[in-house]
Amino acid sequence: MAAAPDEVARTIIDNSLYMVLATADTTGRPWSSPVYFASAGYTDFYWVSSPDATHSRNIAGRPEVGIAIFDSSASIGTGQGVYLRARAAEIHAGETDPGLALFSRRSLAHGGSAWTPGDVHGEAGLRLYRAVADEHWILAKDGRPDHRIPVQLM
Repeated sequence: MAAAPDEVARTIIDNSLYMVLATADTTGRPWSSPVYFASAGYTDFYWVSSPDATHSRNIAGRPEVGIAIFDSSASIGTGQGVYLRARAAEIHAGETDPGLALFSRRSLAHGGSAWTPGDVHGEAGLRLYRAVADEHWILAKDGRPDHRIPVQLM
């Protein structure tokens, strides 16, 4: 028996290390970047980036983003992904603790380092970002090419 679409989406998110963040500048010029992420409740996605990175500058001017999460090692024709529509923003000093704790726990679980407020505030070259998803989709496995179906993860 095939897994329910929402379970497929949760499994993909849980098992993936990176998401592709699609942004656009204020004129609509697109940019995409893979970023290591941590998620909370399948709606809040956290990552750390330089505020000078193209995607960070784009988010500052246009917070609407698209996100794709998938296993890039899947064989041709067998892959499955989660597609999200979200709003993103830098999380400012004084508001980073919950997201940074989540990001740090996931980083440690994957062999990375612990993150502290000092790593994403003040003179640090990085900042913590969050995208809050309001829509999720996966590909339907019904034989139609690129037929996306909505899933409820909220």
